Amino acid sequence: QVQLVESGGGSVQAGGSLRVSCVASITMSSYCMGWFRQAPGREREGVAGIDSYHGVRYADSVKGRFTISRNNAKNTLYLQMNNLKPEDTSIYYCAADLLSGDDCGGVVWERLTSWGQGTQVTVSS
Repeated sequence: QVQLVESGGGSVQAGGSLRVSCVASITMSSYCMGWFRQAPGREREGVAGIDSYHGVRYADSVKGRFTISRNNAKNTLYLQMNNLKPEDTSIYYCAADLLSGDDCGGVVWERLTSWGQGTQVTVSS
């Protein structure tokens, strides 16, 4: 089992920036990791993912605005969010793919099945 603890959410005006972080109880660099979000009344959606080889994947809605990265020494995953829009308002969840094992060569949203508790991001217009 893995523990994922998110932090760094908050409130910001449209056009602003936030960075959310996730500390994991596993050796993060060996696994596919990602960020999802869920707004009220909507399904949870994959936002950004990173594999064991630093390959990344983004939802079309955030390309060019969000950047996923990790600090292996700190075992921490980040999501830098720039030029935020009101429609980015959601609870953001860190997720890990434990199904693919410790050598993950590509992010598959459906395999990111271990979740943190989430952190709220609110963007006002």
